[in-house]
Amino acid sequence: MPIEKHDLIHELPEYRGRIHELKVGDEHFAQMFEEYHELDHEIHRIEENIETTSDEYLEERKKKRLFLKDEMLAMLKA
Repeated sequence: MPIEKHDLIHELPEYRGRIHELKVGDEHFAQMFEEYHELDHEIHRIEENIETTSDEYLEERKKKRLFLKDEMLAMLKA
């Protein structure tokens, strides 16, 4: 079964233009975007069994990714 993509553009396609604007114009957003992107890749590697770790670590990373997504979504809607 393929692993779902969770990159921000796939998650929030209706905000594609706004995401670009904030990545370029808001340093805080750009840092959160980069952290989200890195977390998403790490989670993907774990789910694909490229990297191994504990279930607890994976869940903690997923919670962090969700927190960042929620924070960025609030910024996108503002």
